Amino acid sequence: MTNALSPGVVERVRDGPWYRVRTDRFEASFVLGADEVLEDVCNIDVEVRMSADGSRWTATVFTLDEVQRLMEKGSRTGEDLGGRYFWCYDGLIVRDPGIDNIIEVLIGLLDEGDFWQILQRIDDEGNLGEA
Repeated sequence: MTNALSPGVVERVRDGPWYRVRTDRFEASFVLGADEVLEDVCNIDVEVRMSADGSRWTATVFTLDEVQRLMEKGSRTGEDLGGRYFWCYDGLIVRDPGIDNIIEVLIGLLDEGDFWQILQRIDDEGNLGEA
């Protein structure tokens, strides 16, 4: 795990299975496996709670390599029309693995104004809500 904080990151906390990264604009929560290496994460769910209004947003983040691996698996198992497509409702594909990269992408999406169209809003009961 990297000890230096990335630009914009205020705090990182490991809380049981949760790994939380707090920035000045949001807190991102990830569920990590016990042996999962932060720099190698390539397929993970993230919940983002906005600091300004407390709204919650979610995405499943994949790397390009992970999507390729899943499609190749489908070609072997026959799933997804023999690996001819990949689909995920709240999917966000990133080029590089790692929690730090995902945080940088989330910050960039906020900076560019695309965050609200890409992530899915969830309500207080954990149900997908209106954006």
